[in-house]
Amino acid sequence: MILMKMVLQSSWIFSYHVFVSFLLLISSGISYGTETDIFCLKTIKNSIQDPNNYLTSSWNFNNKTEGFICRFNGVECWHPDENRVFNLKLSNMGLKGQFPRGIVNCSSLTGLDLSINDLSGNIPVDISLLLTYVTSLDLSSNEFSGEIPPSLANCSYLNTLKLDQNQLTGQIPLQLGTLTRLKTFDVSDNSLTGQVPYFTHGNVSVNYANNSGLCGSSSLGPCKTKKFGNL
Repeated sequence: MILMKMVLQSSWIFSYHVFVSFLLLISSGISYGTETDIFCLKTIKNSIQDPNNYLTSSWNFNNKTEGFICRFNGVECWHPDENRVFNLKLSNMGLKGQFPRGIVNCSSLTGLDLSINDLSGNIPVDISLLLTYVTSLDLSSNEFSGEIPPSLANCSYLNTLKLDQNQLTGQIPLQLGTLTRLKTFDVSDNSLTGQVPYFTHGNVSVNYANNSGLCGSSSLGPCKTKKFGNL
């Protein structure tokens, strides 16, 4: 009987320590995510111009209460009392500058909307490393230039990809056709050329309008084969 009590007591103590360790791991993860998400928003604010003061008037980092960043303009959190960013909706704010690379520190981000601003420069070639879990990416109606980075094909959770009304050139990476979760793909009103991707899983709403050099779909017609003269 005494032996049985000792065994039960030892088992309870072990379970208690396991439970406490589990709570500590969770709290450590939340703390880490909280600090990195705050740093994420600080770097975004410092890296882009905000002539209309949408961010300046709202993104005040002097407040240290739990969930304070969740009340910032354009910021949505997983939970209103937890500083973990779920979605950034910074559309139509007149923001200027380049794509904010500091966004990599918003490690739980699933949605990014930077549409209808004055952002310019190239879309980062390593964008898949910056937006690992993003399901919706909207960079439309800006002044982004250069080519669409092939690494976007590694953003395997993407459901929506909108790059329309920019100054993008070159060919659309054919690798984008492997994005099995993609439902909406819009690259209209750019200067893109060449073969468009074939989406292997189908059921993708695409918009290629006003890219005179694109070909290879039912709406665009076949791509012309180059003819070589006799040698």
